[in-house]
Amino acid sequence: VQLQASGGGLVQAGGSLRLSCAASGRAFSSYAMFWFRQTPGKERESVSVAAISWSGGTTFYADSVKGRFTISRDNAKNTVYLQMDSLEPEDTAVYYCAAAVGGIQYEPDYWGQGTLVTVSS
Repeated sequence: VQLQASGGGLVQAGGSLRLSCAASGRAFSSYAMFWFRQTPGKERESVSVAAISWSGGTTFYADSVKGRFTISRDNAKNTVYLQMDSLEPEDTAVYYCAAAVGGIQYEPDYWGQGTLVTVSS
């Protein structure tokens, strides 16, 4: 499985961005999908920012983004999205998408390259 993240950029605090992660392969609809982030100068966070089950019926959000970020997926397009609203400078990071074969409760098996989100104050 290959994952390609896109949609990062520079935005002012309070603004919005939508990240996309396109996956190759026909098994995408069976994977749980995740978004992780890595703040500049720090290690990638071990807890995902957001996660979504293969059906989209179960979602998870880190406390730091709850109410501001929304994860969704379109299995027909092999794509997962992260809608980020009310962005804060603390959200500045490289965002990575990842896929888990076993389900949302498992560690990811596949990782994409990151896309940089910069939030200016």
